[in-house]
Amino acid sequence: MSEGRDDPDIFWVDPKLRGVFPLDRFHISRSLARRLRRDDYGVSVNADFEGVLRGCADREETWISDVIHDLYLQLHRLGRAHSLEVWMGGELVGGVYGVTLGRAFFGESMFSRRTDASKIALAYLVDRLKLAGFVLFDTQFITPHLASLGAIEIPRADYHRRLEKALLGAADFTAPQLPQSASEVLQRNTQTS
Repeated sequence: MSEGRDDPDIFWVDPKLRGVFPLDRFHISRSLARRLRRDDYGVSVNADFEGVLRGCADREETWISDVIHDLYLQLHRLGRAHSLEVWMGGELVGGVYGVTLGRAFFGESMFSRRTDASKIALAYLVDRLKLAGFVLFDTQFITPHLASLGAIEIPRADYHRRLEKALLGAADFTAPQLPQSASEVLQRNTQTS
């Protein structure tokens, strides 16, 4: 991370409490299920990584400096950073990006230009991570938004144990077929209420 857009320095974050999404407990609310079924959007993977990166940095205050932007582009070219995009009417309206190592996905940032676009992105992302064999979805910190979808905080020592196990295996973010419909995503994520 960096302190801000113009900060040339970067640093690692290892908080006492770490945000994670237990992949088997992602919460799809009734309203999100209805939104997914409307099917007035498209979803893609790695179709516009830089667009997602720019969308995530397009806010008044951001930790995505020019140095970090360039490093994520390099990681993407190396096949280590990936994006999931949400499109409406041919326009990129939301997305999420992160870094993969072993069976761990490190969610870095997400954005939304339309209502629920980031929730749609997360629902498809969690489904993809499950299909590909990931076991850890790291969010670093949680927000009320992430908590409403099932993210939790775990102590640093527990996180380090989970991370160590996740790094021993292998998963391929690009391997599984992208879910073709919202009904497939909903069927595989039964935590609806």
